[in-house]
Amino acid sequence: MRRARLLIYAKPPRMGLAKTRLAAGVGLTEARRIAHFTLSRTMRAALASGCDTHLYLSPHSALGESLGGLWPAHLPRHDQGPGTLTEKLAKGLSEAPNGPVLFIGTDAPDISPALIRQAVRALARNDAVFGPAEDGGFWLFGLNKCPGLPAIFQNVRWSGPHAMADLKKNLPGNWCVQIMQQLQDIDEQTDWKDWSRC
Repeated sequence: MRRARLLIYAKPPRMGLAKTRLAAGVGLTEARRIAHFTLSRTMRAALASGCDTHLYLSPHSALGESLGGLWPAHLPRHDQGPGTLTEKLAKGLSEAPNGPVLFIGTDAPDISPALIRQAVRALARNDAVFGPAEDGGFWLFGLNKCPGLPAIFQNVRWSGPHAMADLKKNLPGNWCVQIMQQLQDIDEQTDWKDWSRC
């Protein structure tokens, strides 16, 4: 099986750009610190996972940034492109080769190399895999890309409690889907408080 392609969708941890919903509760400076923290943990996990890791960055100006080495120079970088999250994810999928493709963001501080490798192993036996988040979204989505896929990201209600269910409903009905361990996404102040308590 071809080495899994891991797509990380990320923004630089800058005030007013990343974690805007979180900033409404904790303030701009603390939101930037948390954004850097979750991004750092995501990058460490991805780099140790053994996957063919690609960065999908926004805004376009972020393509030239290294964030002090947090985004290593050897990693391929892509512009997320314009439009909605549906369009940005569809762009990443269209640019990936056939075979196992994984999508992650930078919101789940408990992500680990072992969990990413578990998702890759799941795709050896299944057509798709989800890492569910507590809010009804997901911290990871993976599938075995093949010719003739439907528009799987269409009509998904992102950033809400229906995101995973909507995407799962878009997958072909005969697909085998594995559900992994649920993790906490850090989107709002209550998420950070809940995670910090653990």
